[in-house]
Amino acid sequence: MSVPAVTLYPLTNFTFGTKDAQPEEDPSVAARLQRLQNNYEDFGMRRTVDAVLIVHEHGHPHVLMLQIANAFFKLPGDYLKPGEEEVQGLKDRLNHILAPLDERGNPTEGEWEIGDCIAQWWRPNFETFMYPYVPAHISKPKECKKLYMVTLPEKMVLSVPKNMKLLAIPLFELYDNSVRYGPQLAALPHLLSRYNFIYA
Repeated sequence: MSVPAVTLYPLTNFTFGTKDAQPEEDPSVAARLQRLQNNYEDFGMRRTVDAVLIVHEHGHPHVLMLQIANAFFKLPGDYLKPGEEEVQGLKDRLNHILAPLDERGNPTEGEWEIGDCIAQWWRPNFETFMYPYVPAHISKPKECKKLYMVTLPEKMVLSVPKNMKLLAIPLFELYDNSVRYGPQLAALPHLLSRYNFIYA
């Protein structure tokens, strides 16, 4: 079975700008979990899509991540509306978060090539823990988060909201480092080991 190949472009190929802040919907983790519970009662299980965007620096893969409030790291993405399709929904979230704005202040269309779903994480209850499987005693998980491999074009302008930083985190920094990044992000080096990276 052949190993899929992914071409990575150097971080220096990308231009980074800023745009207006995008405040977090929830002021705290407790508020986020409460909103999740309220939404679950109305719409059922939440579906979230996140993008794994990879560049290289010095011939080593780096994952682009958002840092919020100098402490919290996350992949670009967000939850979907009820009935919303995953791939288009992820493109819309990436445009909202990272695409430059046009003269009217609307996000432009980025060249996002949505690839494989490389992981699913499940939230069994209204709490922070997520698992890469549905625990045996859980029949109705509260959230399913899917991570998609997203291939970037050779050059691109990315506009980052002023209240966030976009950082390129090397795989060696993420590996076995769930204390700093949490289990989902620390698992990325394992998940990405199935790819052959070609450094352009």
